[in-house]
Amino acid sequence: MDKLSLIGLLVGLGAILMGQQLEGGHVSSLANGPAILIVMGGSIGAVMLQSPVPVFMRSLQIIAWVVRPPEQPIAEAIRKIVAWSQVARREGLLGLENQAESETNPFAKKGLQLLVDGNEPDTIRNTLEVDLMARESRDLAAAKVFEGLGGYSPTIGIIGAVMGLIHVMGNLADPSKLGSGIATAFVATIYGVGLANLIFLPIGNKLKAVVQSQSQYGEMLIEGIIAIAEGENPMNIELRLQGYQA
Repeated sequence: MDKLSLIGLLVGLGAILMGQQLEGGHVSSLANGPAILIVMGGSIGAVMLQSPVPVFMRSLQIIAWVVRPPEQPIAEAIRKIVAWSQVARREGLLGLENQAESETNPFAKKGLQLLVDGNEPDTIRNTLEVDLMARESRDLAAAKVFEGLGGYSPTIGIIGAVMGLIHVMGNLADPSKLGSGIATAFVATIYGVGLANLIFLPIGNKLKAVVQSQSQYGEMLIEGIIAIAEGENPMNIELRLQGYQA
């Protein structure tokens, strides 16, 4: 679990709420149902309008990566690749058939199967790179859904503010309704800017970082598998792949 993401969210929200309290305001004054409905509903609707269905659905699938990103055990992967290269040197590429069948990582499994089938290194590289780029493109598009939310929510917050002011102007003769209208106006703006900069944009950037990490992991697997296909020494393979370790 990525505890830093949770700590960052708590620190950001806590600082704002504490500042509100220290200035003599009440935290409860920031709770406004109509304002959050306008900002959240409007922002989500706008993103749904701009996003293809597969991209939007993928964004819902990967949002959990913010706090629980996929594991990228680079050191373990290097050990496995070196072990595969040792098997290939002893038994030939066909000796990797058992490893291919037992491998749980679909990307590595595909690479091993290409090795076992006797494909040329260039063919293996091209096949795996197409797979890797397609996956990276799909996940980056999904991450940009949250960037879209971060772009729309401040503007939707302004719309909420204007709607609140319209409500105020329509009830100037009834002072009892002025307070709620003004509150909705200002709170909607806070929600729009706050959600964009504390939630949506950070989520989008975090997901893009996770996608980049996954792509780097895939690139390492490609390099290792190609090195096996070219018959490199296991020690040399290990030394080359150690450069991917942070």
